Amino acid sequence: MYLSRSLGVASLIVASVQAAVSSTGFTVSLTDVDYFLPPKPIAKISGCKELSTSFEDAMFVPFTVVKAQGYGVDVAALTASYAEDDVWQEGFMEAIYVQGSEFKPMNSSLTVLSGTSSKVLAPGPYFINAAGHVYEAWRLFSDVQGAFTEPAIAIGDGSYSVLPAGTVGQKHAIAVPSRLYFTKTAEKPLAGVRIGIKDIYDIKGLRTSNGNRAWYWLYSPANATAPPVQNLIDAGAIIVGKMITSQFANGETATADWVDYHEAFNPRGDGYQDTSSSSSGGGAGTASYPWLDVSLGSDTGGSVRGPSQVQGLYGNRPSHGLVSLDHTMPLSPVLDTPGLLARNPQVWMEAAQAMYGPNITITSNYPTSIQTLGWPTAVDDVADELLIDFLGNVTEFLSANATAFNVTASFDASNADIAPLTTFMNLTYALLITKQQTELVREPFYADYAAVHDGRLPFVNPVPLARWGWGDNQTYTVEDAVANKTIFQTWANETFLAPSPETCSKSLVMYVGSTGGTTYRNTYWDEPGVPFGFSNSRISVMAEVPDYVVPLGEAPYNSTITGHVEYLPVTANLMAAKGCDGMLFSLIGELYEAGILKESMVGRSGVTGGDILLKRDGSW
Repeated sequence: MYLSRSLGVASLIVASVQAAVSSTGFTVSLTDVDYFLPPKPIAKISGCKELSTSFEDAMFVPFTVVKAQGYGVDVAALTASYAEDDVWQEGFMEAIYVQGSEFKPMNSSLTVLSGTSSKVLAPGPYFINAAGHVYEAWRLFSDVQGAFTEPAIAIGDGSYSVLPAGTVGQKHAIAVPSRLYFTKTAEKPLAGVRIGIKDIYDIKGLRTSNGNRAWYWLYSPANATAPPVQNLIDAGAIIVGKMITSQFANGETATADWVDYHEAFNPRGDGYQDTSSSSSGGGAGTASYPWLDVSLGSDTGGSVRGPSQVQGLYGNRPSHGLVSLDHTMPLSPVLDTPGLLARNPQVWMEAAQAMYGPNITITSNYPTSIQTLGWPTAVDDVADELLIDFLGNVTEFLSANATAFNVTASFDASNADIAPLTTFMNLTYALLITKQQTELVREPFYADYAAVHDGRLPFVNPVPLARWGWGDNQTYTVEDAVANKTIFQTWANETFLAPSPETCSKSLVMYVGSTGGTTYRNTYWDEPGVPFGFSNSRISVMAEVPDYVVPLGEAPYNSTITGHVEYLPVTANLMAAKGCDGMLFSLIGELYEAGILKESMVGRSGVTGGDILLKRDGSW
């Protein structure tokens, strides 16, 4: 009786344990390269006699799928381009599975898997187990630059989970699928494009941090995905993870202001320059990793454009209101926009078309008037030379006339009955971001945190605290700030940013982005303050017009980190009338095709590439 009862209890325990166990995927190593195999197989190959002798030492066998037609299969020719893929490697040639032909390969020394697949398999690398289950191969890369808050993987029901895998590198492991699996179509123009998402956008199944540890743990995983992200997913994009943001999307400078989370590392130059913010992770990751194609950031006062400038990337602040920002943390809803960072302008434009949908139209009739703001006219350094050459090339390309325009003087002359522009707009941005975020983010956050922590306050970084505290003491209202913004917007949209029925915008407006200046992350900074003032970068913010960063080259500086001459990006900004986003994308694409603009490289230099100084072997 005792024995029988003991066995019965044991059986119950085993049954209970088995019921609770589920696969979260597998991590395997092939020739010292780590891979993640998603938990669900994508197919089963039945009747494969070769499997019985292939699993003496391993749970999984790597193999390559090739597609072929005809009587002979030249495997070498069919796989010649596979080496360009960053997931496939020669180790996957341990066996092949020929799809589309019933005939044996010409190279008989290869192990050929026979049997029938339950579904058509895309070409590329896979793993198979003894039962014939086929798994995709997702290569694991280390986020050595600290660009991600959390890696992610889709779980097949429209939601995502945290990637349950790791690899060497002291940071998160990010998994990416083989590009060979994907074919772009009209319905899926971003098929296989790998995108990182700023951690202010909700993704169903994942927690959102907004750069704050208390927020991350206080709230449950999101039950919906933000529209900009969902639009990218619907177009076929592969979401690989959430990316570092400065806290509550406020502008923070490394290292002093970053307390809850560490700022990502800018790969350019000596590797210890500020990334700019708040889309810090997007800028760092896109400039560092060849396996990451695009990053989704947000731009309220410069949070896409700043990281694009200091890391030498293509980046855009769009016309305001192109896509809903539901399920996205607000800084100021009247200013917030979703923007993209990329190295290649064509991929950048394709992602933008998918994300903004019908609200963006690509047009190729361009203005023949260029208005420059604070553009250099004499060459005093390398940055001046790059900027002057670029203006000359664009002027020639468009057969345009370029003239200098003074925004401040023109506004003051047209609005003599109000204060000068720099005074009139001095508080506008600060009022909007502090008062709107206090109402929409701080107050409900503090109340929710206090409710579960006996009335306590959560930790908040110095910058948001300083800004919110200032806003609390202001008698000016959001309505006052919106009124001033509207006056400037109306004037700008009627003058130098006026629309045109023929060319969308009467003028192309250009101003200087970055000039290779340094902001070392090991500097001791003063206490944070409030973002007062008005500058060229605030024009698009207040006028609601598109403002795009393009990389031009790089300028030398003497690094106090390395004791050597290093190089940092030089960039320009292009603006046009509201709604002319498609025209700007098209123009930048044509300038790229003409060789006036170049693709930005990953690594230490956006021009020549090269290993980040942290690395020595080029491996990621």
